[in-house]
Amino acid sequence: MTAAARLMRALTDPEHAEDHRDADLSQVTDEELGSLLVASHRIDVSDPPARRTARAAVVRAAGERQPRYTPDACRRMFEALVEECREHGWADLGAGLDVLRHRTGPLPDLAAPVRTLVELWLAKDTVRQPYALLAVAGHGGEETLRAAVAHLTRDVGPIVADEIAVAAALTPAERILLSGTDRDNRFLQIPAGAWHRSAGIPAYAAFTRRALEAAADRTDAIRAGEIPYRPDKAFTDREVTSLGQALRVALLRDEPWLPPLLDRLLPGIALAPTAARTLPSQALLYEVARAAQDFPTPELVTALRAARGCVRHAGVPRQLDKMLKKAEAALAERTDVALRLPRLDFDAEGLLRRTAGAYEAVVTVTDTAVLTWEKDGRPLRALPAPVRRDHAALVKDLRDLVKRVNAHLATLLRALEGGYTVDAVHPYARWRTDLAGHPLARTLVGRLIWEIEVAPGEWTAVLPETSDRLPAAPDDASVRLWHPLRSDPDAVRAWRDLLTEHRVRQPFKQAFREIYRLTPAEEETRDHSHRFAAHLVHYVRMRALFRARGWESRRLGPWGGADDDAADRVLAAGLWRVRFHHVWSDWAGDDELASTDRVCFDRLTGGVWREAPLADVPPLVFSEAMRDVDLFVGVTSIATDPDWTESGPRRAYWERTAFGGLPESALARREALERLLPRLKIADRCTLDGRFLRVRGDLRTYKIHLFSANILMEPDDSYLCVVPARRPADRTLFLPFDDERLALILSKAFLLAADTEITDETILRQLKRAA
Repeated sequence: MTAAARLMRALTDPEHAEDHRDADLSQVTDEELGSLLVASHRIDVSDPPARRTARAAVVRAAGERQPRYTPDACRRMFEALVEECREHGWADLGAGLDVLRHRTGPLPDLAAPVRTLVELWLAKDTVRQPYALLAVAGHGGEETLRAAVAHLTRDVGPIVADEIAVAAALTPAERILLSGTDRDNRFLQIPAGAWHRSAGIPAYAAFTRRALEAAADRTDAIRAGEIPYRPDKAFTDREVTSLGQALRVALLRDEPWLPPLLDRLLPGIALAPTAARTLPSQALLYEVARAAQDFPTPELVTALRAARGCVRHAGVPRQLDKMLKKAEAALAERTDVALRLPRLDFDAEGLLRRTAGAYEAVVTVTDTAVLTWEKDGRPLRALPAPVRRDHAALVKDLRDLVKRVNAHLATLLRALEGGYTVDAVHPYARWRTDLAGHPLARTLVGRLIWEIEVAPGEWTAVLPETSDRLPAAPDDASVRLWHPLRSDPDAVRAWRDLLTEHRVRQPFKQAFREIYRLTPAEEETRDHSHRFAAHLVHYVRMRALFRARGWESRRLGPWGGADDDAADRVLAAGLWRVRFHHVWSDWAGDDELASTDRVCFDRLTGGVWREAPLADVPPLVFSEAMRDVDLFVGVTSIATDPDWTESGPRRAYWERTAFGGLPESALARREALERLLPRLKIADRCTLDGRFLRVRGDLRTYKIHLFSANILMEPDDSYLCVVPARRPADRTLFLPFDDERLALILSKAFLLAADTEITDETILRQLKRAA
């Protein structure tokens, strides 16, 4: 008996349910697999375990290769769906459509089972899979299709009615393509390929513009008082879902009409026409943000940032911040749109001037956009009173412009840095025009190191700010951000020296970026890393960092089943996922503590996440993921708390870590100090000594730990507690990258080098006691 016959008997004859154990599915043809999959639809949770195991084996095989279906298998599938719907109240219409797409012969007569299936479907209060229902109903005749359309357009709003009419008028093949984007709820993730197929349907692409324009017209009417305002009732639930579908297709197609339309729509759904702290449609605002995570554009991310700034509802900005982090990270993977920035009337030097009577407004773009005022060419310290009085509208417009520019720049930087894990490359000609030569981006881009492929496989690195001219290369040559992991140590040191010598402060850490390679211990553990395990951290602070870096995690606490979790982040265009395990530990006063555990990586295979060996993770993906975990531990470890006083095991951890070995982040800090110290006025009092910066004061010699910034005093290594002041870091001191811990270490060094001038009584008491 063939493998297919044994499996079919296991699926259909309870007495032979064990036959599947001897069947080799690799010997089953695609058509035989299709027939087996149809038979498996008649098995449910009430069947014996052996039959359910046989079904699982068939379903798993169908996930690994595409089954094919004979006309008889097509008919039997729809009969099985009818039976399933009668017994359980629901069946997967997508399974029936998959059978139609991959049949091997002529279409059988399905009118009878389709009519029954649609009748059962329409008898439900809530209709699921509306696109699939229309695609199925078309095979039951015109009357069946009309009944489905009438039901789906009942009490759902005009936008959905238009959508259903469009879908019903599509060809049968187009309806099947559209059914791939069916979502029973707005949180369901749809594969990108399904959206691409919907975007290729001309009639549906035309509907997307009508739908979004109708939505903007409605919010305009609410704002004008033509439609009564009701909080979060501007659109029906089904309209929100349909508008989300339409927006994703328009974003994917990168429609030129979309950005100005979003500038109308987003304020309309985010801001009540009254002074109320409510929204016309919080649901649609969040759906737009979810669409931005799937197919982001710089314009949409910027528009969402603007909406976030004007919304009055207390809880919405925090939720939007989380969603925007993911959208900005995803933007790096759309290299065709990520570089796009508006010029906004700025000149080539990044300046914009506007006249206000006898005064002139000047908006300058360097790290950020800054608005200043001049009179007769002389800068003024503040906004002139006559301008505030007579040109209020201009002042508002300019302040809004500054916010828009800064939102664009923040989006660009997030996209560029996020491009590391996808190894994003850009065409040289477009990079020169849209980035290196762009009035808004040029100063940021000029302080980053770029690699240009001047010949096949030959990359030349350049820092535009310190170069007289860019290398000669074809317009279609590839350009990418330089990363120290791809460079040899001598070249890395040379770039770090150059940045320090020329006092170039990079917009994000690049030349001094930490790199993480597999360690012998990780090669031994194979599929997980304990490099950052067994740390005690401030849990609430770490969870806030998760959100800031685009990681997902659930809230932990001392309640049942909520004491451990794996925070995760998807990288490399959705192909890899990193998971950082951590456990809720206990309370420390009013603070919550957590303990860190292993780091694992998953690879997306056949639509399913499967744990992968660390050696299989692409080096850049591994390094960037571990850099995030190092950040989480380095910022939130209790070892960095200078006034930690609790005793017991936690104190033992604090003492071990506060002055222990250095992680990669602290090693990068040490390298920066090697270059910075000779340029400081206290250089003769400072030396680097292993894990510490030694500072010679007049009263004592001090050792500042390069990870925790905690201080020991020689000769007996007694502890000196110096709590940093709650004020912004001193920006007059040059740092080649933004690092609060490095700034803190240097501020402590300046303080201790002049220890005879210290006036803080808390520090003086410790020094006297030590003496």
